[in-house]
Amino acid sequence: MTVIALFGATGKTGHRVLTRALAAGFEVRALVRDPAKLTTTSPALTVFHGDVLDPEAVDQTVSGSDAVLSLFGQVKGSPPTLQAQGTQLIVDAMGRHDVKRVVTLSGGGLSAPLDRPGPADRVIKFLLKTLSGHILADAEQHLRVLEASGLDWTVVRGPRLTEKPGTGTYRVGWVGVDASTQISRDDLADFILTQVEDRTFIGQMPFISA
Repeated sequence: MTVIALFGATGKTGHRVLTRALAAGFEVRALVRDPAKLTTTSPALTVFHGDVLDPEAVDQTVSGSDAVLSLFGQVKGSPPTLQAQGTQLIVDAMGRHDVKRVVTLSGGGLSAPLDRPGPADRVIKFLLKTLSGHILADAEQHLRVLEASGLDWTVVRGPRLTEKPGTGTYRVGWVGVDASTQISRDDLADFILTQVEDRTFIGQMPFISA
């Protein structure tokens, strides 16, 4: 049985990934700050209480896993470099436990070489830099951590996320290339879970949209 270390399991996308992973027969080791927020229970779920900035808690979660899904993000009151710091601790733990596969979640503001942004995409990125510049800077730094890690990493990027029911279909492209401006969290979660075993996008940042 494949074992997943999951960070961000109580988030709006993370809890969808958790339920899908358990339904698909994966074993999950989840690090959460507030276990009371978990609405899913299973014999295949091991919960660790702690923070992604706690090296010991991160190490416990990664230990014994085959792959890491890092879906945590900044919330009100988070340190401005939360994603970069947390990713570095995860990468360090993966090195200690010889875990190679890691998938993280980011937004379309993070640029990839195959992107071909149109006017609307440029406006969106300008607004992101203006209104949430520290979040974009944190995402860019987390990417640099992954690039220097030597691991089999993939950064999954998405546009505006909706609470609409999933359709079971989505596009895997790049910003401005075979892409739209939104996707349901259900469909995004479906794609993220495929990346545990799919090696197509190692070292890449696919953009998932409806």
